[in-house]
Amino acid sequence: MKNILIIGTLFLTSGCIVNRPTTRLEFTAADSYPEGVAYDSIKDLYYVSSVTHGTIGKVTPAGVYSVLHSDSTLRSTYGMKVHPDGKRLFVCVSDATYSRHSTPDTKKKMIRLISIDLASGKRLSDVDLSELVPGKHFGNDLTFDTKGDVYMTDSYANVIYKITSAGQASVFSKSKIYETKGFGLNGIVFHSGGFLLVASSNKGQIFKVDISDPNNPQPVATEQYFLGADGLVLTDNNTLAVVVNGGNDKIFKLKTNDNFKTAKLAASTILADVFTYPATAALKGDDVWIMNAKTTELQDSTGVPSKKFAIQKAVFKPLP
Repeated sequence: MKNILIIGTLFLTSGCIVNRPTTRLEFTAADSYPEGVAYDSIKDLYYVSSVTHGTIGKVTPAGVYSVLHSDSTLRSTYGMKVHPDGKRLFVCVSDATYSRHSTPDTKKKMIRLISIDLASGKRLSDVDLSELVPGKHFGNDLTFDTKGDVYMTDSYANVIYKITSAGQASVFSKSKIYETKGFGLNGIVFHSGGFLLVASSNKGQIFKVDISDPNNPQPVATEQYFLGADGLVLTDNNTLAVVVNGGNDKIFKLKTNDNFKTAKLAASTILADVFTYPATAALKGDDVWIMNAKTTELQDSTGVPSKKFAIQKAVFKPLP
């Protein structure tokens, strides 16, 4: 039996349904607390990370979870993306908050980018970025450009790193405009127009970073702030989906007609969809699927760890 649940509330008014249910792909992965999610269109399955153990798993459309790669030295794994070649999975590794394997040597210090062979589950590369910028580190999310180079956010140092296809790492974008306390730069995507879009959780802003002028980021002018902004995904060249958590727990769609100099709020999910600390997003065809990280549970050290987690389809309601 497929482990797909339909949740939500249906309200009838004069025989009309005014709210549609939300589709969830539920799976069992005890105490894993996945934060990152990536979709593999070739194998038709999802990859998920683990804040608590660093384990990298895979989830079938039937909701069957299995381990792709496991190593306690990874501490915690976060954002992940399938490489454009379809053969490798790249994953952000850190020890930012809730790892069960944390040590004083790695807590808020570790920041690595690893790649995993999708056929064998073996690690192919491991790049340490901890010496590029002094201070605390939290490798949170990544994206690829058309050359296969990686851009990765550091939520504590508030910089964007570039890791070439040859494994050479450097600080790509640094600016005072990024600076904030706590969680800063987070979700990141590459736009084919030659720029990055990156979210700042604490500032609630989206920044546009021109690849040719990376140290001069510009805020995307929007009608509101998105405090708790996390994962980003482009559904087309003019539409950006923004995952927001920290109390809001909704996903928004922003539309632009000027290459993201400005963007207007076009649609959002509704509270009845009941996301549970949504973190990152993956595109499956035209649909946006969200990883419910449930990490607020980890703030209670006496709580019983969850066994079940869910990747949830975002159903957007157009805004007037």
